[in-house]
Amino acid sequence: MKKQLLLFAFSALTLTSCKDDNIEAYELEMMSGDWKVSKIETISGKDNKTVIKTQTPSDCEAKNILHFRSDYYTSFTYYSEVGLECQLAGKTEGKYTYTEESKLLSIKNDNDTERWYRVEVLTSHDLKLAQLFSSFDEDGDGVADLTYVSYKR
Repeated sequence: MKKQLLLFAFSALTLTSCKDDNIEAYELEMMSGDWKVSKIETISGKDNKTVIKTQTPSDCEAKNILHFRSDYYTSFTYYSEVGLECQLAGKTEGKYTYTEESKLLSIKNDNDTERWYRVEVLTSHDLKLAQLFSSFDEDGDGVADLTYVSYKR
């Protein structure tokens, strides 16, 4: 009986102390692919709830593509209006890191500074990032406001 109890206690300790390393790999796979901006929201930094401003991309901006691969490669393909036409304006490439526990994402494009985000939502169809850089006080209340960018597949 003591041996069985000891075996049970050891098994329970082993199972609860292991971190599931597959969660991060699963989230990287979910993040992989092409994403398009669906909206950009500025939220009050004072209460982190009040929506100050919501922007939707123009027809041309809606073609921009944020791309992730599970090998930590990322790219951003962007378009701009030239006259009445929407044309490919460029593409940036780089690397990203992602930590499943803290939900922190950093993107370092070639010849650019590293930019940090917090992943608020990640599903197979939705990605919502909180920008952790370039905060500003949009509503003039003395507190830097937050920018959230929502993406769809």
